[in-house]
Amino acid sequence: VVKQRLQMYDSPHRSALRCVWTVWRTEGLGAFYRSYTTQLTMNIPFQSIHFITYEFLQEQVNPHRGYNPQSHIISGGLAGALAAAATTPLDVCKTLLNTQENMALNLANISGRLSGMANAFRMVYQLNGLPGYFKGMQARIIYQMPSTAISWSVYEFFKYFLTKHKLESRTP
Repeated sequence: VVKQRLQMYDSPHRSALRCVWTVWRTEGLGAFYRSYTTQLTMNIPFQSIHFITYEFLQEQVNPHRGYNPQSHIISGGLAGALAAAATTPLDVCKTLLNTQENMALNLANISGRLSGMANAFRMVYQLNGLPGYFKGMQARIIYQMPSTAISWSVYEFFKYFLTKHKLESRTP
């Protein structure tokens, strides 16, 4: 909530602490959890798609499952890109719930606060149709690709390092 409200165009919040204080004072504790179910609903398919795609790609480009940094980076980046693209509609709704963007609320003739994933899905469709669910998808993919590529390559490195070290300590 705080990160997204600070990122909004012409945000009235000048620091994270001031944003927390203002949101707490004007909207209460619930504002920090308004998109909680949407976040969970987004993370489960994201991680599932991400992991399954990574494993599938590793089978294709690294069938012997040896330590191969290039294959880990490529598979990790592509897996993150696919997962990000597939879950962008949920991210759009989460962002709307977190920001409570006034222009969108006014266009939809909503006074007060928007709550709930179903309401966010309806509002995105009402305002922008199907393309509205994919706004920011390219930026989301560009953000996720290097992040997931780095994460997988670091994971595979430590797995290799720890396994190799363990095997070396066993040999007489």
